[in-house]
Amino acid sequence: MVRYGASPMGNVINLGRARKRKQRAAQAQRADENAIRHGRTKAEKTREHMEQARLRATVDGARLEVVPDDADEPEPEPDGEPEAPPTR
Repeated sequence: MVRYGASPMGNVINLGRARKRKQRAAQAQRADENAIRHGRTKAEKTREHMEQARLRATVDGARLEVVPDDADEPEPEPDGEPEAPPTR
């Protein structure tokens, strides 16, 4: 028995649309895999960069200058023969 309004062959699909839909799904899956494999978002990178800069500034601001004890003493003169001029 055939129903009125129903096609006995099934649904008609546009092959171009189906091909493009399949290609987009494959690209989205590949992009998700690459995102997991390779990286972080730009916002995450920026936030980490700013946090590192803030920590670096805090450490540099708290750093004490160390003056060596032998700064008052003159450098000793080298013992032995004076250096020869370079040869050609």
